Amino acid sequence: MKRFNSLAFLLLFLTAFPTLTAQQKDITLEEIWSGAFRTQGLDVLRSLNNGKEYAVLNYDRQNKASTVDVFDYKSGEKVRTLLNSKDLKGIDFVISYEFNKDETKILFSTELKQIYRRSSLGTYYVYDVKTKDFSLVSTNKIQEPTFSNDGSKIAYGFENNLYIKDLTLDETKKITTDGKKNSIINGITDWVYEEEFAFVRAFEWSKNGDKLAYIKFDETEVPEYTMDIYGTDLYPTADTFKYPKAGENNSKVSLQLYDLSSGKTSEVDLSKYNRYYIPRLLWTEDNNRLSVQLTNRHQNVLDLVFVDASNNTSKLILEEKDAAYVDVTDNLTFLNNNSFFWTSEKDGWNHIYQYDKNGKLLNQVTKGPWEVTNYYGFDQNTGRVYYQSTENGNINRDVYSILPSGKNKVRLSQKTGTNAADFSADYTYYIGSFSDANTPYVFTLNEAKTGKQLREIKNNNDLKNRLSSYRISPKEFSTININGEDLNMYMIKPLDFDETKQYPLFMFQYSGPGSQQVANSWIGSNDYWHQMLANDQDIIIACVDGRGTGYKGRDFKKMTQKELGKYEVEDQVAVAKKLSELPYIDASRTGIWGWSYGGFMSSNALFQAPDTFEMAIAVAPVTSWRFYDSVYTERYMQTPQENASGYDENSPLSHVNGLKGKFLLVHGTADDNVHVQNSMRLIEALVQANKKFDWRIYPDKNHSIYGGNTRLHLYTLMTDYIKTNL
Repeated sequence: MKRFNSLAFLLLFLTAFPTLTAQQKDITLEEIWSGAFRTQGLDVLRSLNNGKEYAVLNYDRQNKASTVDVFDYKSGEKVRTLLNSKDLKGIDFVISYEFNKDETKILFSTELKQIYRRSSLGTYYVYDVKTKDFSLVSTNKIQEPTFSNDGSKIAYGFENNLYIKDLTLDETKKITTDGKKNSIINGITDWVYEEEFAFVRAFEWSKNGDKLAYIKFDETEVPEYTMDIYGTDLYPTADTFKYPKAGENNSKVSLQLYDLSSGKTSEVDLSKYNRYYIPRLLWTEDNNRLSVQLTNRHQNVLDLVFVDASNNTSKLILEEKDAAYVDVTDNLTFLNNNSFFWTSEKDGWNHIYQYDKNGKLLNQVTKGPWEVTNYYGFDQNTGRVYYQSTENGNINRDVYSILPSGKNKVRLSQKTGTNAADFSADYTYYIGSFSDANTPYVFTLNEAKTGKQLREIKNNNDLKNRLSSYRISPKEFSTININGEDLNMYMIKPLDFDETKQYPLFMFQYSGPGSQQVANSWIGSNDYWHQMLANDQDIIIACVDGRGTGYKGRDFKKMTQKELGKYEVEDQVAVAKKLSELPYIDASRTGIWGWSYGGFMSSNALFQAPDTFEMAIAVAPVTSWRFYDSVYTERYMQTPQENASGYDENSPLSHVNGLKGKFLLVHGTADDNVHVQNSMRLIEALVQANKKFDWRIYPDKNHSIYGGNTRLHLYTLMTDYIKTNL
């Protein structure tokens, strides 16, 4: 086993937590889930157009008020207050806010009700910064209200239809009429688009605000899924929604253009392209030119098409192909001349490319055996591209700038760990965030040109100092050679580790395509729990990112294509065997756990390698990809009709006869993502195989299984299970 950086991280840890005494405390579950170790972050800020100031939504609990305050980037001093809820009759608190383009108006919400992961219904108002007048957008709870560029109008969704409110005339027009629940949706995405293409607002204003482009979803032929909601009433209710499982019908989508001057809507003919899905809409810098990203059902061909809104004609500008799949991103950026930046894995690594307005390649901007992990934007004044990448090792992140020619690259971040940036509107400054495995988040103001730190904005030194009184072990980062690949790994050992003793091994993983768990960043809730297990239960924790995970190139990530669970399970089994050869690991006490995809993996590992693993915990697992949604599953597996063996041979349902160890299965009944059906089918298979196992169902809890005392209860359950069975 090849190790790297372990000593360095140990020294960093000893520096961060210098005094290790007998008086140090063990972390408790109550502290983890009460928020005792929560880090302090920055409020969401909006950079103002001048690039020298930013706005932040602040809460004054004492005076029961919300304010939108403006601060100076360089000094950090408050400059003025744009909005104060105490001045708005009938308004107690503001929950969220957005500016129109010239910052003369603010759209704010006072009430939001979550629908699914990204969608919500809310009560919204428009506030005039100059006159201080405000008005209700709609008496209804609406979705995704959005200003036109000149701020004179707002488009929004309500009950599957689109509306436009003219703020000058105080008139609202309903521009679609056929919207119907579980049938037709106009301008708002269906469940699977929201979950897997990661957007809700499926409408876009043209630059001049004279047209509105939107996607229409016809869900009529999509099968329905029904969840029982138990609640507190005498009889349960049911939530029924359209959910396309792998191989089933999806929404039929079409691109519509609404012309405000004529009041007419026209459908854009996209039949000659790969247009099974329409995952992105974006107007170019030309008012009549709309960019549309289209993909086939396999998602291995992505067409970038320009639509001329003046005559509804279209042209293929760029086509991306991959033997496996092409990722959809938000990295498309247009310059004033309609040339554009685009990210692609076509050379084997994710990099930035520049094309002219006709789709001709101008230059590959970044290049090398590393990944661009975030595209921040382009400064048209200095001609520099800003991005985040893994150039300093794939468990780290750094911020860079570069010319479109690929020359004159500047590393802006200086510390090794996880660095990210939020740039001012004119790219004069950026707010940097930094953390590593031993340093909670630090936020700084930096010069965009050089990366020079101008001031520290906020740190988490109080948390860091408080944690010094707890027994916390360093994460030891290394690589482990498995099945011909050097896989990233971390290990957490008890603080009083004795290499002459033997310890149980408890493995954690997620393992999904493109994911990463082994990262040099600040710890989360599971890390605190793992620390508690290591130091209170004398357990060694290990986490390995196997084949199919991300940030090690296209081939590494996509090698699991059509075989989700095959290579990933092989890797976790091989890791367990190899680590069990270490003299301080007790090979007879090996466990594994995971959530969602990780639960799919832990179930498979226990069932398929009964002589390697003695225990597994699976939380909200997929148990057959036949039960999961079409967009995600078919991206990696194609359809069950095309790839039945890939679905069935790697399903835990096919391997229940192999169960010999202890197995705990957990699910929430209101999981709209990985349906409880997955666990119910696995329960039935285990019963029919006459296998002993343990399970826990959480009523009316979604995929995250939280709310009230739920998380504490769940982690207490898992802790006791580990204590008893490992």
